[in-house]
Amino acid sequence: MVLSWIAAFLLISITASQELTHFPEHFVVVRRNENSVTLPCDSAIAGPVTWKMNDEDLDFDYFYEQKDQNLSVKEVDTPLLGEYSCWRGETKLSSTLLLQETEEGEDIDALLTCHAVSYDCSFNCTWTDSRYKMVRLGVGPECSEGQTSCQWVSKYRQTENEKLTFELSHNISPYAEENTTLEVTAEAIDNPFLLRRTKVFYLREIVVPESPEIVSSQVVGQKLNVTIKPPSSWSTPHSFFSLEHEIEYVYRDDGREVSVAERSLSSLIPKKISKLRARSRDPLVFSSWSQWTHWKNVTH
Repeated sequence: MVLSWIAAFLLISITASQELTHFPEHFVVVRRNENSVTLPCDSAIAGPVTWKMNDEDLDFDYFYEQKDQNLSVKEVDTPLLGEYSCWRGETKLSSTLLLQETEEGEDIDALLTCHAVSYDCSFNCTWTDSRYKMVRLGVGPECSEGQTSCQWVSKYRQTENEKLTFELSHNISPYAEENTTLEVTAEAIDNPFLLRRTKVFYLREIVVPESPEIVSSQVVGQKLNVTIKPPSSWSTPHSFFSLEHEIEYVYRDDGREVSVAERSLSSLIPKKISKLRARSRDPLVFSSWSQWTHWKNVTH
């Protein structure tokens, strides 16, 4: 019994170190020291089947019991985690990955950051923990409640620092008062452990416009009137989705730049400046400011 347990532990350790190439289609999640779990054999044809763990024949000791085509695993702990498959002869009928839910109290806000560039129907979320090789996200209560109707998103864009960025969608109307929160559920696998967390927020809390466009600057008396255009990604009509712009500028004194920069929320700024840049935010919800535009030289 002891040797069998050690062998199983070594086998699962080797398997856990192997990276998954995709999020598993069939998996079961258990808590540590859960009494038992039943794994189904997905076969439409009745008849005897055999079970394997990580492609090795099972040693039916105290921890395993086969009932018809299904397999019962008792007192589930780390050595019993892995891929279980049922076979008829040399044909694999189905497989299920048995995972354990991680008990680590990681903060979802540290693992997942979300932002939107407008109030339109899409937004991005970025997974920041590179330990987890397989991650998927789902939006809505059907995902946070683990319902089969959840539309999981597994496609992501990976950055150089190994962060994973997902494009998600929502159906919140941008024209109505926002009373409904967004729920984004993340499932992440560090084989053989699965982390499941849900992040809850209002869309307005994650909206950060992209940098605006400085269209022109025109002399008006002793002032400079700067025309700024919202970014092309911002929601329309702009008369409804207004933006507040802030201008930062550097004075010019006898042709020389003065190192001190000043800022203004007005489109009218001093005429004697050498360069300027701008950024935007939603003034109704006091969203975070966008990134600054590049500095633009001023000649007049």
